[in-house]
Amino acid sequence: MQILQASSYESSRAMGAMFTGPSIVGGVILTVFFIICGWKIFVKAGEEGWKSIIPIYSGIVMCKIVGKPWWWILLFLIPFVNFVIAIWLTNLLSKSFGKGVGFTVGLLLLGFIFYPILAFDRTIVYKGPAGDPTRFNPVNDDLNSIGRTI
Repeated sequence: MQILQASSYESSRAMGAMFTGPSIVGGVILTVFFIICGWKIFVKAGEEGWKSIIPIYSGIVMCKIVGKPWWWILLFLIPFVNFVIAIWLTNLLSKSFGKGVGFTVGLLLLGFIFYPILAFDRTIVYKGPAGDPTRFNPVNDDLNSIGRTI
C-alpha cells in the first residue's frame, strides 16, 4: 500500500513538472511578443518604443497618443470605472490609427490577433489623437503654453 502511494505521488510530481515547464516558456514567449507589439505601436504613434515597457508611464503616454489628459490613468484606480476607461481608451486607440468600432471589438475580444495587426501592418498609420490630427491635445498644449504671455 505504501509503494502505491509513493508511486502516485511521484507520478503527480512528474505530471506537474511536465506541464509547468512548457507553460512558463509559453508565457515568456507571449510576454515578449506583446512587448514587441506595444513597442511597435508606440513607434508608429511617434513615441519612443521603450516607453511602452514602463508600467505607469506607458499608460500616461497611451493617454497622450489617444489625446486624453494624463490624469485619466488615475481613473483605473476606481473599481468598475476602470473597465469603462479601458474600453474607451481602446476605442480611442483604434480611432487614432484610422480604425472603427469593429476593430475596437477585435482588440478587446481577440487582442492576440488584432494587436499584432495594429503593430505590424504597414498600411495602418497613426492619424493623430482619436483619428483627428487637428484635435486639441491637452498634454502638448499645456506644455507649449508655459511661458507665453496672454
